[in-house]
Formats: sequence, C-alpha cells, structure tokens
Amino acid sequence: MNSLPKHTHGQKLRRWLNSLPKAELHLHLEGAIPLHALWTLIQKYGGDPSVPTELHLRQRLTYADFPDFIETWIWKNSFLRTYDDFTFIAEKVAHDLFKQNILYAELFFSPSRFADRGLEPAELAAAIRKGLDKISGCEIWLIADLVRDHGPSQAALTLNEAAAARHHGIVGIGIGGSEHRFPPEPFAEVYAEARRLGFKTSAHAGEASGSDSVRSAVVSLQVDRLGHATRAEEDPALLKLLNEQRIPLELCPLSNVATGVIKSLVDHPVRRYWDQGLLVTINTDDPGMFHNRLVDEYVQLVEMFHFELDEIRGLVLNALESSWRPEMMSPTLFDIFSNHPGWQLPN
Repeated sequence: MNSLPKHTHGQKLRRWLNSLPKAELHLHLEGAIPLHALWTLIQKYGGDPSVPTELHLRQRLTYADFPDFIETWIWKNSFLRTYDDFTFIAEKVAHDLFKQNILYAELFFSPSRFADRGLEPAELAAAIRKGLDKISGCEIWLIADLVRDHGPSQAALTLNEAAAARHHGIVGIGIGGSEHRFPPEPFAEVYAEARRLGFKTSAHAGEASGSDSVRSAVVSLQVDRLGHATRAEEDPALLKLLNEQRIPLELCPLSNVATGVIKSLVDHPVRRYWDQGLLVTINTDDPGMFHNRLVDEYVQLVEMFHFELDEIRGLVLNALESSWRPEMMSPTLFDIFSNHPGWQLPN
C-alpha cells in the first residue's frame, strides 16, 4: 500500500482527489440538483415563503431524521413540473459531475413520482437524456427507481415503461422510498420480471431499516447491488453471505449522517466492511440535498478512517467492476481510468 505522505493532507489531498478520475453508482437525479439550479426552479414557479433567499433554501435542506428527509424530498419535487424542468436539471447535474472529474455515473430517476403531473416515463427519460447529452466528458446511464411507497402494481407498471424507454440509456432498476414502511418481499415478482427483461437490479436496504431488510433484498429480490446496507453488520452471517456472493455495496456515508441513519460519521461501518473484504463503493446519494461532493466522502475516508491512497483507488476500481455499463462498449472503463493522468499517485 502507498501510505499518504503527511504533506499530502489538507489542500494537497483535495487537489489529488479532485484530479483523480472518479465514478458514482448511487446518485439520484432529483437529489443531485445543484442548489442554485433548485433555487432557479423555485423562482420559476413563484417562489416559496419558507425559503425567501437561497441561504434559507440551504438551511431548509437539513433533516431531523429519515422521515423528515423524505418529506423534504417530496416538497422539493413539487418544483419539477415539466419535461423542460428535467432537461434543465439533467444538464446541471451532468455539468456538476464533469466539474468534479467524475467520468462515469449511474443516475436514478423516479418516474412514478411525477405521474400526477402528466409526465410520461418514456418522454421523461427522453427529456433527461436530452439534458445529459448537452455535457460531454461524463458517461451517464439511467436507473429507474420503482419507489416502494407506490406499491408492487405501480412498480410493475414503471418497470414495463422503463423497458419501453431503455433506448434512452436505462440499464437497471432500483427501489427507494420509505424503507421503514415498505419491506422488499412484495416486490419479488417485479424483480424477477426485471431480470427476465435483462435489467440489472439494486435496492435501498439497511438504510432506514435493519439487517432483515438487507437479507430480504438479497434473498427475495436477488439484487445485483445493494444501496446503503449500512445496518447489514447487525447480522454477521449476512455479511458473510454478501462477501460470498460478492454483492457490491453502494455506501453513502455522509448521506447516512445527514438523514440520521447513523449518529456520527465515526460510527459508519465503511472501514469495517472494507477490512472484511466486502465489495465496497463510495457514493454521494443526494448531493444537492446533503451539500456533499464525492471528494468530501474520500477526504473523510482518509482523515477519519485512515484509508490509504491505494485503497481510495481500490474503491474507484470497485465502482468500475460493479458498474452496469454494457459490456460491448470500448474502450473499457478500466482502460479509460488507468490511462487518465490523474490516476497516478502523488509523489
């Protein structure tokens, strides 16, 4: 391992991390809207008295607990009303990723949350793709979030609609929402159909509920990846299963602090998972709502959890290995990243 030179801490560490080519696998479009872009949308629709200034908006984007976060998420979504709004935020999110030297990302979007606005999933995916394609330098694929709160029937409908729109770059499905109220098991048939259709699958589990939710996502849904899995360590046998099956974990440490899933970052299991050999990836989840960037996540890993630079690169490689990028594409992500000038370790 390449230990981090003491002089590399602070700004030098950030400069290296900024130059490092990076990848994100767990990122929600609607939660990644840059603050000023969200402020622009709010003003477009007449403002909101609860946020008279952009500073007030930033202050509103703090949460007492996970249910409070979900409530704020729904409020924020009320300012996404047209296809043009989605093209607008997709371009802003893609540009933000590009500025961070994130070369590859997979982006959740939640079509069923906007059905009441008359937005059709296929047209919604097209509008998002239109915005993403305005920015070059970051390859972005889409994951349709089925939203557990809307039930299995709506999830099945969303799945079929995603299949019809997969030419817009939809490579998989996931399920987010109120995990503490809606367990995975009722969605087993939907996930089986997703596999039949050739989609990759993920599920938010072990974020707002315990290890039983993670086990159910693995056993009942047979997921390819797990979102969060923060509480999986409550069951040592489950960790052994995750390791044996090499199921990638989409960890989101700063998100878990922001939503109250863990009390303090020092309590996060990321170091323990890594040391046990689990297939760990690091992600921001909803950076527009948590005020975090991928570099911030990595800085904490180095400074609080004593990750070495080779280990940081190992986390990036895990993301590439766990990606759902179509296999026939060339050059490979490994070639793109390893040939990038920022891949080298600092002297």
